[in-house]
Amino acid sequence: MLVYKFGGTSVGSVVNMNHVKDIINTKDQKIVVLSAMSGTTNALVEISRLIEVGEGDAAKAHIKTLHETYTNVVNDLLQNESLRQDVHHYVNTRFEILSDAVGTSFSQLLHNEIVANGELLSTYMFSRLLQQEGFKARLLPALDFMRIDSHNEPDNFYIKQNLNRLIESSDAADIYITQGFICLDAEGKVTNLQRGGSDYTATIIGAAIEADEVQIWTDIDGFHNNDPRYVNDTQALSHLSYDEAAELAYFGAKILHPQTVMPVRNLDIPLRLKNTMAPQAHGTLITNKVHGEGIKAIAAKDGITAIKIKSVRMLLAHGFLKKVFEVFERYETSIDMITTSEIAVSLTIDNTTHLKAITEELEQFATVDIDDYMSIVCLVGNHIIYHPDTPELFQVLQDVNVRMIAYGGSNNNISLLVNTSDKLETLQKLQRYVFEGKGVGV
Repeated sequence: MLVYKFGGTSVGSVVNMNHVKDIINTKDQKIVVLSAMSGTTNALVEISRLIEVGEGDAAKAHIKTLHETYTNVVNDLLQNESLRQDVHHYVNTRFEILSDAVGTSFSQLLHNEIVANGELLSTYMFSRLLQQEGFKARLLPALDFMRIDSHNEPDNFYIKQNLNRLIESSDAADIYITQGFICLDAEGKVTNLQRGGSDYTATIIGAAIEADEVQIWTDIDGFHNNDPRYVNDTQALSHLSYDEAAELAYFGAKILHPQTVMPVRNLDIPLRLKNTMAPQAHGTLITNKVHGEGIKAIAAKDGITAIKIKSVRMLLAHGFLKKVFEVFERYETSIDMITTSEIAVSLTIDNTTHLKAITEELEQFATVDIDDYMSIVCLVGNHIIYHPDTPELFQVLQDVNVRMIAYGGSNNNISLLVNTSDKLETLQKLQRYVFEGKGVGV
């Protein structure tokens, strides 16, 4: 069995939904994971915000506009009158629930329930489209099997048991449709896997059913060797290892949710990235197999804050780093990069929710300097730190103020911390040197 995942753009219009229908029209049995239609999640988040701040009339206006959009989509999507009426009834019910939420007491649970409607709507509509076209398709509600535990990690045993039970107990189908992103928490309440979580849903499901392959379909033909939003003439990568893909996803490559590779890598289930708009393109195949050495790709991660922690007592002081790390652990704040000297440690974070409290604790035993508006530029490739050409790339950055370098912590990753204002220049210079010029690792 295969697992296909389609993002919001892929199901963002009637034309695109029909295109997805054609893509999945193969002989293979499959589970299809769908995101909400593009723009829907943002609209639902705004409705939730308006309810939270007590702007009920504005919330109702947004609900009405979104409801009209879905009514039009249903009319254009379905010609079968019986199925069309069925979907209209479902859509009307979902929007009645949204309207009833206006004026109620706001909570995180209410927010999660509001946002979940995007995936519930897209999957219901698409499942009925497949039925109209004669496909043997069934809807598998994700809230019947997707759950995270008290540590916000997938409850893999629960997922595997309940998903396989649902498949075995339902009428046989060639295609099973389910929602990405949404799930239950350890208490059985509606929650989600955060933005981009539909990718993660797909590989969690792939691991649970031990799929032959998981395919992530989006609007770009796989991982590129640089960020096409900022650099011209980037190229798609045909193959990556799980380690390389994980590094790229974590450090800014938007095509893949950072945790996506984790469920499938230990089971050696291939993960393929494909372009919905160009299905004939090879895309990127991610496996345990390594293809070549040297720099393969460059990614950048914005929203980084650099923290320099200095203490004259650090010189030969036992336990200083332990005290620093314990502060970040208490506030559940992850560290991306870290460098140390005799009397100081510099590190970066991308979550500043508890920065004030962290700083106050650190200042009890050190001086603290903070710089924001930073970016991490990450160079990824198998064994790049050992490649003979890699050190030469730093020559091209002589005109860029590099604040920190993480080199050697991973065989597959070199990270540079730069001012966000220098990010574009850094990416373009590296592109010219690595891929267009001398060709490190090519």
